[in-house]
Amino acid sequence: MIQGLRKLPKRVGLGIFYVMAFILALLLIMHTNQLADPHTEMLKKICGCILIGISCILVFFWYDRLLVLPVELFHSRKLIKRLSLNDFKKRYAGSYMGIVWALAQPVVTVAMYYIVFDRIFQSRAQSVSGGIEVPYVLFLTAGLVPWFFFTEALTNGTTSLLEYNYLVKKVLFKISILPIIKIIAAMFIHVFFICVLLVIACVYGYYPNVYWIQLIYYVGCEFILVLSISYATCAIVVFFRDLLQIINIGLQLFQWFTPILWNINIVPDKYKWIIKLNPMAYIVEGYRNAIYGDTWFFEHFYSSTYFWLFVVGVFCVGTLIFKRSKPHFADVL
Repeated sequence: MIQGLRKLPKRVGLGIFYVMAFILALLLIMHTNQLADPHTEMLKKICGCILIGISCILVFFWYDRLLVLPVELFHSRKLIKRLSLNDFKKRYAGSYMGIVWALAQPVVTVAMYYIVFDRIFQSRAQSVSGGIEVPYVLFLTAGLVPWFFFTEALTNGTTSLLEYNYLVKKVLFKISILPIIKIIAAMFIHVFFICVLLVIACVYGYYPNVYWIQLIYYVGCEFILVLSISYATCAIVVFFRDLLQIINIGLQLFQWFTPILWNINIVPDKYKWIIKLNPMAYIVEGYRNAIYGDTWFFEHFYSSTYFWLFVVGVFCVGTLIFKRSKPHFADVL
């Protein structure tokens, strides 16, 4: 599909994109929520239309450049798979227990939170939509699972060019696959962590249902989000090494702006839109809705629309930064 899009004439490709953008904008304008504040709804529609317009402008001027990276990743898919497995295995090479250490970390983390919050502090259940109360351990774990993946994948993706600097200097090697290799390697632990989350849900009486399928969607959302950010950060950190330290500090602060340890329902309705500007809030709440919320992602129309518009914008910017900086990587490294 990606390769076929690359072969389409620019006029046809732009036409397809603009038709899709027009349909999305039309749905955004026509969608109404009778229970929401009219002024807030109007603000959401205006912001959504502005983001769609910005995306159309970016695609018009940089259509050819924006397709280069997806095409390279598609052609290198087999190499990406092989290198991702090797990257994951080499982390624990030389240790006696090997990959077991990767699987032990999430189990120990969940056990620690269970002992501290459930047994020692006996934290009260968290109320979610519909007045349902969820055990705090399950509520907390459902927020930590996507957050741990985001922090590890972003950190590893940012340092991918520095770690594989010997490959960057090879003329024929497609260095655009390096960030995605590190993110896929982090995905292996994340999948096991999700399994732990599902076991905890069953322990507390939340058994498998059709809504759990949404986890695949939210995992894909987070993967594309962190990949889009990583293309910008991995390119910048080559020239500005202090960026890694800034990211580490920023993640610590960013965690408190994301509803992981606290419930988004404690925020007054008129200020919730500020929290929802954080794309990770969409992911975290999505994991929780999939496990025990019994709601589909398309029921949150505005949040889903905003998230994907944000991701498209970040991917466009990250791709342009990466491609513009690429010729100078070998000289700096």
